[in-house]
Amino acid sequence: MLLSGAVAAARQAAAALPVPRADRLEFRIIRHGSEIGRHTVTFESRGESLTVRVTVDALVTLLSLPIVRYAHRATETWQGDALIGVSAETDKNGRHQWASARRTNEGLVVLGSQTQRYIAPEPAATTSYWDKRALARPMISLEDGVLLRPKVAEHKADIVPTASGGPAVADHYVLSGAFDVELWYDRSDTWASLAYSAPDGSTVHYERL
Repeated sequence: MLLSGAVAAARQAAAALPVPRADRLEFRIIRHGSEIGRHTVTFESRGESLTVRVTVDALVTLLSLPIVRYAHRATETWQGDALIGVSAETDKNGRHQWASARRTNEGLVVLGSQTQRYIAPEPAATTSYWDKRALARPMISLEDGVLLRPKVAEHKADIVPTASGGPAVADHYVLSGAFDVELWYDRSDTWASLAYSAPDGSTVHYERL
């Protein structure tokens, strides 16, 4: 009963989740001007339940030899504005990481490869980035389950390129602290781009398809 009441209250208080019209976001991952992978987010709605699936695959080679491999799969389940489940697996150059969360009468119970069991603060979000409102919330790392509270700074709006060649005006945010990443959201608050510095000092950025 407590769980049902909490979810019902969240549904009543929440605005509709910002799902893209095509129920899909897809990005080219670019490094040194070349595509090294793809990042795809798909959305499936059933009534007030939303399932979000994230797929990321990237490969960096040197003289045709693979030097970086990254594969990430995640599934989020939402009920209204309440995150009720997470399942995620990540392979970084053969190193396996994972995150898991489920809502119980205690709250959102989180486990991960780099954290012990904890109850996430409300309203928790994740590092999937598709929902701009997550920038104002505690974030559960989809790689390892760690709870993150990045510092968020809003910068002047930018023009970001898209894979189709058409530029998009987007609001620019810089997240720092436990991790550093730049995010852009267009005027419909849809995720438009991402950028970060790789360990070798190169810049990796996203172009939306």
